[in-house]
Amino acid sequence: MTEETTETTTEATGHDDVRHSEKMAKKKAARDKIMATKTGEKGLIIVHTGKGKGKSSSAFGMIFRHIAHGKPSAVVQFIKGAMWTGERDLIEKHFSEICQFHTMGEGFTWETQDRARDVAAAGAAWEKAKELIRDERNSMVLLDEINIALRYDYIDINEVVEFLRTEKPYMTHVVLTGRNAKDELIEVADLVTEMELIKHPFRSGIKGQAGVEF
Repeated sequence: MTEETTETTTEATGHDDVRHSEKMAKKKAARDKIMATKTGEKGLIIVHTGKGKGKSSSAFGMIFRHIAHGKPSAVVQFIKGAMWTGERDLIEKHFSEICQFHTMGEGFTWETQDRARDVAAAGAAWEKAKELIRDERNSMVLLDEINIALRYDYIDINEVVEFLRTEKPYMTHVVLTGRNAKDELIEVADLVTEMELIKHPFRSGIKGQAGVEF
């Protein structure tokens, strides 16, 4: 490469850097203008649904954020009670003073094979959930896999929606997870994320593994 070519390349790179800086400055100014209008705060109704993996994992990420900020929180597990999970073990061993953990389910519906028992367990879990949500000391309450209980009509969706609309304290966040979230719940929610399944190792014969699934 000749000296002239090198100078030309350097000059072009310099122009690119200037254009990039100017473009980013404009983006920042536009972003700052938007952010200046976002001043409100409220407790959110958050729904994680869809066939993809990550619904509970994401919800527990928010619970651990609350713990890190010193904000009291609580978890009610509607389905996974029969199995050990790393999240439950960690919270109960190290953070029980700031995060209540209530395992109310008895396993997935195909394991219990007893509808009356499943309905009773879901009903008890919902009563505990209401108690925890009403307690304004809790900044966030996670209702893990409640959407499964709602899907099978173990709990009345209309009762859940009405409670969230009328009894949830204004600044309390409530997170509801599980696939097949009902339309009524999506309608009342402030934030809804659908996890899309693209690939999953289960289809290739790989079982659920500690640290990934539980």
